Amino acid sequence: MKWLLDIVGVVLALFGIVWILQGTDILTTGFMAGHIQYAILGVIVAIVGVGVVVLANRRRGGTPTASR
Repeated sequence: MKWLLDIVGVVLALFGIVWILQGTDILTTGFMAGHIQYAILGVIVAIVGVGVVVLANRRRGGTPTASR
C-alpha cells in the first residue's frame, strides 16, 4: 500500500509541476499555456502530491522492531 501511495504522490507532484510550467507560460504547449489559474492549480496539486508521499512514508508510533 505504501508503494502505491508513493507512486500516486509522485505522479501528482509531476502533474503539478507541468501545470505550473504551462500556467506561467514557460512550457508553451497545450491549452493551459499562459493561463495563471492552471499555475495556481498546479501548486495545489504538487503540494497534495508531496503531502501524500510524506504521509505514506511517515513512521507510525508503535513497538519498534528488533534489528538483530
